[in-house]
Amino acid sequence: MNKTNEKGIKALSVMGLIITTVIWGSAFVVMKNSVDVISPTYLLALRFTIAFAALTVVFWKRLKRVGKTDIICGLVLGFFLFISYFFQTYGLKYTTASKNAFITTLYVILVPFLHWFFNRKKPSKNNVGAAVIAVIGLGFISLEGDLRVNIGDFMTLICGIFFAFHIVFVDRYTETHDPIILTVMQMAVAAGLSWVVAPFLEGGLDLSVIDYSMTVSLLYLGIFSTMICFLLQNMGQKHLSPNTSSIILSFESVFGLLFSVFLLGEPVTLKLLTGCALLFLSVILSEFKKQTPAA
Repeated sequence: MNKTNEKGIKALSVMGLIITTVIWGSAFVVMKNSVDVISPTYLLALRFTIAFAALTVVFWKRLKRVGKTDIICGLVLGFFLFISYFFQTYGLKYTTASKNAFITTLYVILVPFLHWFFNRKKPSKNNVGAAVIAVIGLGFISLEGDLRVNIGDFMTLICGIFFAFHIVFVDRYTETHDPIILTVMQMAVAAGLSWVVAPFLEGGLDLSVIDYSMTVSLLYLGIFSTMICFLLQNMGQKHLSPNTSSIILSFESVFGLLFSVFLLGEPVTLKLLTGCALLFLSVILSEFKKQTPAA
């Protein structure tokens, strides 16, 4: 592959991840409204099932080539995906959509360290400094007046940790596996885990709450926010480093804040803006590289 084609593919990958962040940012609002109607785990089960069914219809010919290693990789990615979304969705019940969106982006700081642990690539001093700033920013966003962390904020932190694992392992697996097959496999695993866990935590599913409006929301979450976004993420990460991918994906928090403010009418306080600014600064610092002047 020549340099021109390589740059073109990388540009398309970046564009795909940016589209993903816009859709995910709007999904925070849809999820916030939906989780008030359908219990969290059943909401995930329906979301992932819709995505899996749609992917199967579109890519059924490609699925004939699924191998044993594809299934194993799909199990790992699907597990990380389910755990991250499980805690994120439950977190939404106890915190605001804007805070949930920003705290989720903790993964952008964790990815370089996980990349170091699994791929033996040591993080720079910038990464360490960014982690410290991120913790301070999270404190401004999450700590209440009595200095207690909201349970929803804590659940969202767990989500960010597992999503960091997901990003690192997507990078590892897409080097040697078809990203489309990996997307289908992880959707199947995440859907299966959701259907297994839901009855134990939430009892039966009340289908009477799924009216026209909720059906539209579920289709949006399943087709756009899940099927399309994870296709774009997996295909994009095949051509970008995990650090670069996580930085781009972190902008979902910015769009999440914008959508929640304009559509949900959530208040914007100086404390929240300060925390968001510190997190944004940590994102930039974690990827900043000092240019060495030419001799």
